[in-house]
Amino acid sequence: MDNTKEQRHLLKAKFTLLADIETDQKKRMPQPLIQKVLEEGTEIINLPEATKDVVIKNDIFNCLMDRQSVRTYSEEALTLEQLSFLLWTTQKVKKVVGKVNFATFRPAASGGARHPFETYLVVNNVEGLNKGVYRYLAIEHKLVYLFSEGNMEEKIAEATSGQKFIATAPVVFFWSCIPYRSEWRYDIAAAKTILQDSGHLCQNLYLACEAIGCGTVAIGDYHQEIADKFLRLDGEEEFVVYAAPVGKLKEV
Repeated sequence: MDNTKEQRHLLKAKFTLLADIETDQKKRMPQPLIQKVLEEGTEIINLPEATKDVVIKNDIFNCLMDRQSVRTYSEEALTLEQLSFLLWTTQKVKKVVGKVNFATFRPAASGGARHPFETYLVVNNVEGLNKGVYRYLAIEHKLVYLFSEGNMEEKIAEATSGQKFIATAPVVFFWSCIPYRSEWRYDIAAAKTILQDSGHLCQNLYLACEAIGCGTVAIGDYHQEIADKFLRLDGEEEFVVYAAPVGKLKEV
């Protein structure tokens, strides 16, 4: 129990302490990039424009009433238009603001508009996309193809603590965190804002799925080291913080 209580400090606000802390922003240190740099020779895939044409449930009241966690999906593929919509509703950069590209405005809220996340997709069954792992370019609204490996389903199940239904979903969202994007401004208070932000992000996915006839479930139970290794993240400056499989709803 003592260890549990020690962890509670992550949930508490520390913003009053910032007045006495010289954050990297106050030091005029260069701010972190708002999006990871592309490697040379990277394969980029254009996404269709995100529009309301894919929406089948327009009533926000009903979306909220009907929202629930879904763990079984039909065998039908997601369309690229649907995937585009889900990416737009969660992380698309709508506007870059500030004299030195200080922050970004997106559909999901983020403390100080810092948006410390990157979106990775494990694609199993999406029309127009090969199976494999992709990263979302939130500024350009495009995808970067990263890699594909044998036994992908087995590796995803292993990374998500043996939850096999995740591995067979048409697409699995993995969100990584680059903490310094928030720490640059909030220092010791950053952990709380990042925790809050991840909830905003996944709730947007829930509601967006509900609007287009899909389902998802938030996954907090994953194996940190295995998930990071699978996505080829260093585990320190960038690491997985959340996951969510997505698929079309089965007809009852």
